[in-house]
Amino acid sequence: MSQIRTFLSGATAMAAALAAVAALTGAKTERKETFDEITVGRINIVEPDGTRRIVISNKAQFPGDFQQGKERERPDRRAFAGMLFINEEGTENGGLIQKGSIAADGKVSSGLSLTFDRFRQDQALQLINTDSASHQMTAFGINDVPHYKVTSMEDVTRFGEDARKLPEAERRAYWQKLKDEGRLSVNRIWLGNTGDKGSSLQLKDARGRTRMLLLVSADGKAQIQMLDEQGKVVKSIEPGSGT
Repeated sequence: MSQIRTFLSGATAMAAALAAVAALTGAKTERKETFDEITVGRINIVEPDGTRRIVISNKAQFPGDFQQGKERERPDRRAFAGMLFINEEGTENGGLIQKGSIAADGKVSSGLSLTFDRFRQDQALQLINTDSASHQMTAFGINDVPHYKVTSMEDVTRFGEDARKLPEAERRAYWQKLKDEGRLSVNRIWLGNTGDKGSSLQLKDARGRTRMLLLVSADGKAQIQMLDEQGKVVKSIEPGSGT
């Protein structure tokens, strides 16, 4: 009888354990909830293996950036709320960040940026809006971004650290050398408003030099400019010019 009681006790414990596992598994894979409204500080959307794919967050809990499953510190993002896109390997793929406030002195500081990144690299496309006491800009940019094996995000961080160690007079030459070597992202197309309330479309060569400008001034004057490698206007077309 003692053996039977021992067997039954063991069977009962195993059944309870299996029921607990089933309940937990069911909660993880089958449970569905419907809400009219939720209030949260941060939402992590993950794959079954736990890989983050989208992070939606307030400012206080906004993450750093993600590279191959590892999160890196980004203190410069702590002023923003928004959403990060993350690819299958756990690397950031772009995102939407936004902020807007009025300081005690009445000055406005506002910004919104939607970006799409090249694989393991920085933004290849950006839609941006900024607003401050001195300047307002809304623009769309397309960039040439080097392959991650040519320049990694770690390289970009190192470039900045090395530049800060140089005398100010040498920094511009340092960055220009990296650009000439194809190690840096280069803006190729820029469409947006200008500081004098006009609008412009800038088309640039592979080194980021503007070679064609389509301009409309605040008073409606239209112009097409073609520029040489030094940025000098070599031809200009305006209404009524006959060329």
